[in-house]
Amino acid sequence: GSLVVNYPFDDDEQGVAIYSKSPDDAVFQQLALSYSKENTKMYQGSPCKDMYPSEYFPHGITNGAQWYNVPGGMQDWNYLHTNCFEVTIELGCVKYPKAEELPKYWEQNRRSLLQFMKQV
Repeated sequence: GSLVVNYPFDDDEQGVAIYSKSPDDAVFQQLALSYSKENTKMYQGSPCKDMYPSEYFPHGITNGAQWYNVPGGMQDWNYLHTNCFEVTIELGCVKYPKAEELPKYWEQNRRSLLQFMKQV
């Protein structure tokens, strides 16, 4: 887990972790930022310092391939083959939070989700 919005491309021709810009990179950045700006902890960029001390995402967003390479991922496939714009929203440092923590996750992400939906 982490706390970040990642956007295409998740893969690059060399198969290494480098920025892989899509033709709609500016739109993807806008969508990702619309979400992260409403989640203070995400937007700060270093939400999981205890678990991942070297991980930093400026403004809480990242190009997928720059973070780590995912060949054949669904996000890229849908973009390339169906013209569907997808982002992946990582909601927390703990991959499997306890049920009693879910209301906290809702409160941290409610405004982000509403702002994200307004982008349509």
